[in-house]
Amino acid sequence: MNDKQMSVLEHIEELRKRLIIIVVFFFVAVIASFFLAKPIIVYLQHTNEAEQFALNSFRPMDPLMVYMQFAFVIAIVLTSPVILYQLWAFVSPGLYETERRVTLSYIPISLGLFLLGIAFSYFILFPFVIDFMVRLSNDLEINQVIGINEYFRFLLQLTIPFGLLFQLPVVVMFLTRLGLVTPMFLVKIRKYAYFVLLVIAAFITPPELVSHLMVTVPLFILYEVSIVISRFAYRKAQIAQMKEANQE
Repeated sequence: MNDKQMSVLEHIEELRKRLIIIVVFFFVAVIASFFLAKPIIVYLQHTNEAEQFALNSFRPMDPLMVYMQFAFVIAIVLTSPVILYQLWAFVSPGLYETERRVTLSYIPISLGLFLLGIAFSYFILFPFVIDFMVRLSNDLEINQVIGINEYFRFLLQLTIPFGLLFQLPVVVMFLTRLGLVTPMFLVKIRKYAYFVLLVIAAFITPPELVSHLMVTVPLFILYEVSIVISRFAYRKAQIAQMKEANQE
């Protein structure tokens, strides 16, 4: 009983150390993001999508709000590899040696998928949505005067969720290697997962069929890819467990 209590205390202390490392690195990333935010904001204001509007600052605090939003997002992106590594380091003692090496490789894959999701939403979905909004405004004879804070908030609300949604294969692979998810379970709940993805797509797209399909179809493909990856990870986990058991 005392050993278990000491084990729990050791886990809490280990978690505290990991969180401190993340917080320290996040503050360093925030300082770096203050220098990166300005050129990114200036660049985004001169893209074809932004130049379709007259971007204005309606409140004295709007430029600061935009600057802080981008600084925070950039800091999170810079800190994400550290967060993932600290998470891996915290759970790795409970994994087999083979699983430790495999799950460590998930970190660059996760970051790559996050950037891929943002790139997909920004270069493919975002221009389509902006074009739809402009055409709708012209049809209704509405002159759009957009606040710069609202424009960039809309941009972040459309792109960041895609970066997170593209993490689905990595999350499924990680949970499969931990034994929390199986490919059989993912196949069993496929129709429910499709419904959830449909709802998510409806929330992040305008009420128009083509844009909805542009979001829904990639999400469905991501889920099917996740099932394939889960099967692969499941077989690898079974083999690793058998090898570890034979060595013992």
